[in-house]
Amino acid sequence: MSAKDHREGHTHRAPVTLEVAERVAETMQALSTPSRVLILAELRERSRTVSELVAAVGMEQSAVSHQLKLLRDSGLVVGERHGRRVIYSLCDHHVAWLVDQAIGHVEHMQLGAAAHPVRRAAS
Repeated sequence: MSAKDHREGHTHRAPVTLEVAERVAETMQALSTPSRVLILAELRERSRTVSELVAAVGMEQSAVSHQLKLLRDSGLVVGERHGRRVIYSLCDHHVAWLVDQAIGHVEHMQLGAAAHPVRRAAS
């Protein structure tokens, strides 16, 4: 990928199969709740315990634990046991990139970018 492609958000694009489309939809579904986006944004900064996440996102412990389970099941978050505590972190750097891109897109749209459609170069 060239530096220009990276700046413009382009990546190598293989054909999208039904299986890939289903997995993408499942991942996007995991991002469809504000509480999960808040949790992911916190974990993007650093690994945290459930208690730290409760304080950071202002939710009940049971709700944070439930959301973390869904995020783990979606492959976005991992938990590592340290004694009686579990430290949660993003699965890998792709999750942080995905969160950054989603937030960047919303900010971009708020600035009125929706009025300027993306132009595709002729192949």
